[in-house]
Amino acid sequence: MDAIHAIDTAIYFDSNGYEYLQQLLTPTNYSKIFILVDNHTNEQCLPLFLSNLATNVEIEIIEIEAGEEQKNIKTCVELWEVMIELGADRKSVLINLGGGVLTDLGGFVASTFKRGIDFIHVPTTLLAMVDAAIGGKNGIDLGALKNQVGCIVAPKCILIHSEFLHTLDSRQMRSGLAEMFKHGLILDKAYWNKLKDLSSLSTNDLYRLIKQSIQLKIDVIAEDMYEKGLRKILNFGHTLGHAIESCFLEKENSKQLLHGEAIASGMILESYISWKLNLLSKEEYLEINYFLSDVFETVHFSANDIEKIIQLLQYDKKNEHGTIQFVLLNKIGKAISNQNVDNTLIYEAFTDYYKS
Repeated sequence: MDAIHAIDTAIYFDSNGYEYLQQLLTPTNYSKIFILVDNHTNEQCLPLFLSNLATNVEIEIIEIEAGEEQKNIKTCVELWEVMIELGADRKSVLINLGGGVLTDLGGFVASTFKRGIDFIHVPTTLLAMVDAAIGGKNGIDLGALKNQVGCIVAPKCILIHSEFLHTLDSRQMRSGLAEMFKHGLILDKAYWNKLKDLSSLSTNDLYRLIKQSIQLKIDVIAEDMYEKGLRKILNFGHTLGHAIESCFLEKENSKQLLHGEAIASGMILESYISWKLNLLSKEEYLEINYFLSDVFETVHFSANDIEKIIQLLQYDKKNEHGTIQFVLLNKIGKAISNQNVDNTLIYEAFTDYYKS
């Protein structure tokens, strides 16, 4: 596949990406290469990546534990200290080989280390390929509050290597599909309709759809890199979805939700709100609800969970002047941002979630 060129970065696919890295990762450009992995990608992805990487620059591997709970300032401090101990300088480069947690975290670590060094994303999950690694958003959580500290800095490049998808289980694949569904719902009804026929898609079809999803997001970012306006629509499903994800992160002895699972629930709930506010037709709401409910398991919320989720909305990054701002659907393929929603309607959405 041909590369996608975006603001300050380029996205390469498979062998073309490794050819570009071979040209980029030379002693003339970089003093040392640091590759950040978690314990899963170290075992399942690093050998394949290194077997395709040709460079004369010294390489250091840094491993952290996998999981959202690692995406915090404590891990950042540990990584900065390790990089200093291993001789990192302003001419070092950090390659982030992993899913969305690792690309968010690694991008933030690199963007702030010695006031910023180059970094490269090599996403290994579907979710990271189509969303987390794309667009220059880097950040960490504050406790269970998602992405409260961060920056927008573009990676030097992004390498999408489709072979890494073979390391994922079905649950991780579905999590990534949630973001692809979102791109169709907010931007392109024809793309949404393609994704709805999942059972008929071949592997090559999926790869083409991944590239199309990336292009849809890149087109938005090209108009609004710093999320002053249009880019906000990429947060559809995330106002409630992030609050749901944070709620389950805080719950002891509870099965944690993957990001895409929480976002799928958020998209159903926010589609209901869109319908009730006369923005979305009932027919399209039911289409979204039935399809997403068929792909993703229903999440069970207690009354206390719902109260906690509504409390967590106050920390959403889109909020302005103390007002919670939703992204809602005007129809499939078109979203609108900066929408105020009464709590009564949010409670009603949760009630409907269980009826469907």
